[in-house]
Amino acid sequence: MASKIVTLRVNDREEEFLARPGTTLLGALRDTLGLTAAKRGCAQGACGSCNVLVDGKPVPSCLVPVETVDGAAVATLEGVAPTGDLDEVQAAFLEDFATQCGFCTPGMIMTAEALLAENPDPTRAEVVEAISGNVCRCTGYEPIVNAILDAASRRRSA
Repeated sequence: MASKIVTLRVNDREEEFLARPGTTLLGALRDTLGLTAAKRGCAQGACGSCNVLVDGKPVPSCLVPVETVDGAAVATLEGVAPTGDLDEVQAAFLEDFATQCGFCTPGMIMTAEALLAENPDPTRAEVVEAISGNVCRCTGYEPIVNAILDAASRRRSA
C-alpha cells in the first residue's frame, strides 16, 4: 500500500504530513508532529494513557489509523493551555494532588476536558463513568475524581 497525505487540525493548527499504511494517530502525533503528551501504554486501547480528542470526543489514539481521521480536529494536552497558563482542569490536577507518576495524566485530563465541555456540572458518578476507560496505578482515583469535580466548580465560578 502507498503512503497517504493526511491533513489534520491539531490544537488549532493545520498539519499536513505523509503517513505510511498502518500509522496510528498516536504514532503520527508523537513521531511525526513531535507532540509527546499522549503516552504509549497498553497499545490495545484499554488504558487511556493515549487519549486525545477527535472532533471533541476522547479516543484511544493508539487504535485509530491516522488516515481514518483525515480532516478531523484533534486536541492534545499540548493544546489545552497554549498561552502557558494552566487551565482549570490542569490547575485542579496539580493542586488536588491528582498526579503521581504522571503517565496517565494526559489521557485523564483530555477525558476530563471532553466531559466538562459536554457536561459542565457532572455528578461524582458521571465523572467516575467518564474516566472508567483510563487506568491509573498510583492515585487510587479519588484525587482524580475530586480534581475533575473541582475543575468543574472552577469553570462554573469563572
